Amino acid sequence: MEYGSGGGGSPEDHDGSDSQRRKKRYHRHTAHQIQRLESLFKECPHPDEKQRLQLSRELGLAPRQIKFWFQNRRTQMKAQHERADNCGLRSENDKIRCENIAMREALKNVICPSCGGPPLNEDSYFDEQKLRLENAHLKEELDRVSSIAAKYMGRPISQLPPVQPIHVSSLDLSMGSFGNQVLGRPSLDLDLLPGSSSSIPNLPYQPPCLSDMDKSLMTDISANAMEELLRLLQTNDPLWMKSNTDGREVLNLETYERMFPRANSHLKNPNIRIEASRDSGVAIMNGLNLVDMFMDPNKWMELFPTIISMARTIEVISSGMLGGHSGSLQLMYGELQVLSPVVPTREFYFLRYCQQIEQGLWAIVDVSYDFPQDNHFSPQFRCHRLPSGCLIQDMPNGYSKVIWVEHVEIEDKTPIHRLYRNLVYSGLAFGAERWLTTLQRMCERFACLMVTGNSTRDLGGVIPSPDGKKSMMKLAQRMVSNFCASVSTSNGHRWTTLSGMNEVGVRVTVHKSNDPGQPNGVVLSAATTIWLPLPPQTVFNFFKDERKRPQWDVLSNGNAVQEVAHIANGSHPGNCISVLRAFNTSQNNMLILQESCIDSAGSLVVYCPVELQYINIAMSGEDPSYIPLLPSGFSISPDGQPEQGVGDGASTSSNPHRNTGRSAGSLVTVAFQILVSSLPSAKLNLESVNTVNNLIGTTVQQIKAALNCPSS
Repeated sequence: MEYGSGGGGSPEDHDGSDSQRRKKRYHRHTAHQIQRLESLFKECPHPDEKQRLQLSRELGLAPRQIKFWFQNRRTQMKAQHERADNCGLRSENDKIRCENIAMREALKNVICPSCGGPPLNEDSYFDEQKLRLENAHLKEELDRVSSIAAKYMGRPISQLPPVQPIHVSSLDLSMGSFGNQVLGRPSLDLDLLPGSSSSIPNLPYQPPCLSDMDKSLMTDISANAMEELLRLLQTNDPLWMKSNTDGREVLNLETYERMFPRANSHLKNPNIRIEASRDSGVAIMNGLNLVDMFMDPNKWMELFPTIISMARTIEVISSGMLGGHSGSLQLMYGELQVLSPVVPTREFYFLRYCQQIEQGLWAIVDVSYDFPQDNHFSPQFRCHRLPSGCLIQDMPNGYSKVIWVEHVEIEDKTPIHRLYRNLVYSGLAFGAERWLTTLQRMCERFACLMVTGNSTRDLGGVIPSPDGKKSMMKLAQRMVSNFCASVSTSNGHRWTTLSGMNEVGVRVTVHKSNDPGQPNGVVLSAATTIWLPLPPQTVFNFFKDERKRPQWDVLSNGNAVQEVAHIANGSHPGNCISVLRAFNTSQNNMLILQESCIDSAGSLVVYCPVELQYINIAMSGEDPSYIPLLPSGFSISPDGQPEQGVGDGASTSSNPHRNTGRSAGSLVTVAFQILVSSLPSAKLNLESVNTVNNLIGTTVQQIKAALNCPSS
């Protein structure tokens, strides 16, 4: 059996008999064989030995294969019946619950038999409700007065240069939603969110305790999902076809529905949109380490910082066999993001199941798990994850061949913002290619972290040891993760829109920082997204070039910068960490830590001013976890509009055909974080909002001017 090109064939060093046994064992049935087996199964689910022998001769299969196929089909049918029974039981449960509520309401209206009036406790019930309403009104009035006072009594910031104030009349601060819609009444008050941006918010829905029946059902669902995923990974035409626009592998939905019929298919809902894609490539990490990172939610987030905004394991259903991950089954929650404040996160409760197919070959499948209908989990965009995941095969020299499938059903409850419509609807925003290219880039980064050779260009004699390099890379990695969290639309953030600059406006959110890796106090995060009529590679090169930094960096006051240290963290020259020193400034004790990274799905340039004493701590190899960081930067992605005649682009060593120049334009998210006050109890004031609004507005104008783009 082969899992794509260069896939799961037997290693050359095995003998011929082993190879034949493996191929027999993992033989993939043809469509004709499956059709004939299915037709006989409907007539006779338990064929006897004579019938199995007849089928064996007719279909060219071994009797053992016939026997195992019927056993697996009966197991699958049993699981389907059990799911149907569970749905029936849940329906009865809901019916009883509704009757219970109706009976409670009837009891409230019962008449006292002695006096003909309401029951004695009815007056106390209404009195209690009346007091609660009065308390709620008083609390609202108190909050309103407090917010008015906070607007004029807040502590002004002093860390940034003075800017021209904006007129209050042009400032429309409202609790923002996605797209062009703005919710809530105009106000100059921002809710102060507790905790830091890196802290994990509460789950939107707390699942109930799982019974043995629930766990049995989850086991069946994951086993069926694994079977479907393996067929999706191994089958080519006509199940998968090449996209006419960019050559990506996309799913043929008609063929899929014939191969995987569903009794209650969501595909029949006209409001449901399907995104399904497949991609393959080589990653510089062995399979066992990759599997370990996928099965640990913290390591999974570390592997995909630009995609995953939150991940948690809710419950381990099965811990796997012999201390390994094969057979491991987890119920998880995950939030996936695009780095812009106008694109909502996608939220999933899903089962993750890992299975070792053979020596050096693993499969990991994700499939959504639907909780009972009485829960209140209703995200902005309803997402249902059909069997998705990857096949990981060990290759020589510590490499892995990875085949990735993404398959989701999306119900858009609100329209996608116009800027991101093409990127999202094309499937590029959350597709298999984005996952795989990010995986390849991050595996290169981890490989560079372990290399002790001359991947460091030390221009100032400031990185004396390999430990210093590792410490600097860990510090930069935390900086990038913090930046990604600061622009997320996760349920832990509430963005407010300042209108007036462009169709997106400046989005702001405030949180109280108590993370040891962030400055203590109140932090204001602000971001906006703009479209530029230039390929992403061109825009990335502009931000990456330190010689052009004075053209966009408002805080540098036009001063030039010099790179004093350079750490490569990937095969592409744009993937690196830099330490920059500004010339002709009074702050000689400040350096700029910057990381840039690029792949075909997008790029980042993230930077943060860091005091010289902290840089010295990291470069000496000490633990950088407590060095305070407040990063700003740029996220660049293609706009989803394909362009004929591709220009030069970024490519990875394992995927030379990939490039970021295929897009007609770029979507650039500009994001800043500023410390409003070092006092956690401080209130936000208008001057802080004016400062950050002008900071972003001026930066955007300078970027467009430097790139000769129209300002409107």
